[in-house]
Amino acid sequence: MQITTICLDLAKHWFQVHGVDANGHVVVRRRLRRSEVIAYFQSLEPSLVGIEACATAHHWARELTALGVKTAPATPCGSQETP
Repeated sequence: MQITTICLDLAKHWFQVHGVDANGHVVVRRRLRRSEVIAYFQSLEPSLVGIEACATAHHWARELTALGVKTAPATPCGSQETP
């Protein structure tokens, strides 16, 4: 199965990757160390990556965009939009 969309949850030491296919089925759930992130995304086909909006999101968006990955900001889990 091909991953079409990935959500990247940023943290201090461990990053969480959640990937789904075109049908919305979970294809990958993985925990990565900060040092493993670039190598992991280099091994994947380019896809859309939603990055949790936090202090380092812009840095990681630039790094992933340099690999040919499309990035988009995502709201943190558990937050709600105001109407």
